[in-house]
Amino acid sequence: MTELLQTADWKTEKHVPVIDAPDTVKKGEVVRVMVSVGKEIPHPNTTEHHIRWIQLIFWPEGEKFPYEIGKVEFTAHGESVRGPNTSSVYTEPIVMFAFRTEKSGKLIAVSYCNIHGMWKNEKEIRIE
Repeated sequence: MTELLQTADWKTEKHVPVIDAPDTVKKGEVVRVMVSVGKEIPHPNTTEHHIRWIQLIFWPEGEKFPYEIGKVEFTAHGESVRGPNTSSVYTEPIVMFAFRTEKSGKLIAVSYCNIHGMWKNEKEIRIE
C-alpha cells in the first residue's frame, strides 16, 4: 500500500493534503481539523484534472488499527451538458473534520487526484 501513497512538501507540490490542526488538545475537547489541497500552489480543479476526494484517518498511540474520521468526495469540476469546463461551479478541495479522542496520535490525510493518484500527509497531535 505504501507504494500507492506519494508524499512531498505541500509548499512545493500541489497534490499534498495540508493538515491544519492544533498541536495539543485538552482531553475530551473537540479536535477541529481542516484539510486542503493546493494551499501554496493551487490545484487546477478542472474537468480534466481535479481532486476527487480527501480522507482523514486518526491512529491513536498504542492501538493496533487507525480510525477513519471521514471522507469527502468532490463532484463539481466544471462539467456540464455543454461540455468540459463549461459549468460555473468548480469544487475547491477544502474540508473540515471534527472528532473527540482521549489519546494522542497521528492524523493521516490522503487525497486523490484523478491524474496523479493518491497523496498523503501526517501530523501528530497530543492530548493533555
